[in-house]
This record gives sequence, C-alpha cells and structure tokens, in this order.
Amino acid sequence: MAELFDYAAVAILGALVGIAELASRYRDAPRDALYTRPAVVYVVLNTAASLMALALIRGYGWTFGSSGGSQRWTQLLVAGVGAMALFRTSLFTVRAGDRDIGVGPGSFFQIFRDSADREVDRLRAGERSRVVGKVMNGVAYQKASQGLIPYCLALMQNVPTEEQQKVIHAVKLLDSEKIDEDIKVRILGLHLLNVIGPDVLSSAVEALREQIKA
Repeated sequence: MAELFDYAAVAILGALVGIAELASRYRDAPRDALYTRPAVVYVVLNTAASLMALALIRGYGWTFGSSGGSQRWTQLLVAGVGAMALFRTSLFTVRAGDRDIGVGPGSFFQIFRDSADREVDRLRAGERSRVVGKVMNGVAYQKASQGLIPYCLALMQNVPTEEQQKVIHAVKLLDSEKIDEDIKVRILGLHLLNVIGPDVLSSAVEALREQIKA
C-alpha cells in the first residue's frame, strides 16, 4: 500500500510540474492551452518521467544524503519535481557544424516537449487572432496606444514592473513601424493580451470604446 501511495504521489507531482510549465508559457489563457491534445500528451509525458525516475531511484538505492524517515520523502520529491530535469541531462555533447548537440535522454524528451509546444502554440494562435480581431475592431491605433495601455496596466494589480516595461517598449517599436494602422492596433491588442488575458482586454476596450474608436 505504501509503495502504491508513493507512485501515485509522484505521478501527481509530475503532472503538476507539466501543467505549471505549460501554464507559465501561455499566460493569456492557460486553461485553454491545457485542454489541447498536445498539452495533455506533454503532461502525461511528465507523469511517466516522474514514475520512471522513482523506479530508478528505488532500484539504485539513491538516498540523496538523507536517512531514516526523510529518505522516503526526499526520493518522492526528487522523482516528482526533478524528474524532467534529470531526464533532460545529456550524457555527452557532440559538435555538429556550429552547434553543440546534447546526446542522452534529454534529447528524446526535448523532441516531445518542442513538438507539444509548437502544436499548442498553433492552436492558441488561431484563437488569439479571432479574439483580437473581434475586440480591437473599430479601435484607432494612436488613441489606443496612448490611453488603452496605461488603463489596462492600471486595471491589473500584480503585473511586474519588468513586464510592464516590456509591453511599453514593444509598443514604442511598433510606433516606428510603417504598417497599416488597422494591423498595428491588432498587434497592440496581442501585446496586451499576453499580459491581461482576453476577458480583461475585452472589458477595457468596451469601457473606453467611445474614447478610442476610429
């Protein structure tokens, strides 16, 4: 029974690590990203890696310097939280052209992670395009860049200063681009979408609709 509990706990930890990693990469709508098939595959892969890690740890008797009752919990934490770090390590590195390529289990898991990441990104890109096209329709870029950005950032209470500066810098670069205003306003919407999400962006635009309309 204790062994079964250990593997169940490690599986849950491994799944949570995969979920947290994907959620951190798709901040505008983490829940929607997690419901995609590639995301599910990646979470399952993390879970399997954690179970494999625990089996290896128990098989080779790795204690990580702990003893007594703490040894069991240390093994569980390392297997559940550190499994992907363990399997992403490279046994050795080979030089191919101008690139260093790591050879080992890390390369295998990296392929799956990159594949899942790209597929989730494609699925989210289509949805993001639809949302921004609908929300930013009829909005004037110059008015929105001056008023909508500070309004959106003021609505949020916990956006780090570094992230706010990143948005402001991106918009300054956008100002200098020779692009049609209708396209610019959508790109502006995408920058804000990354920080505040679709619901807040929609509410902010509706609140300022009369002031920022084209």
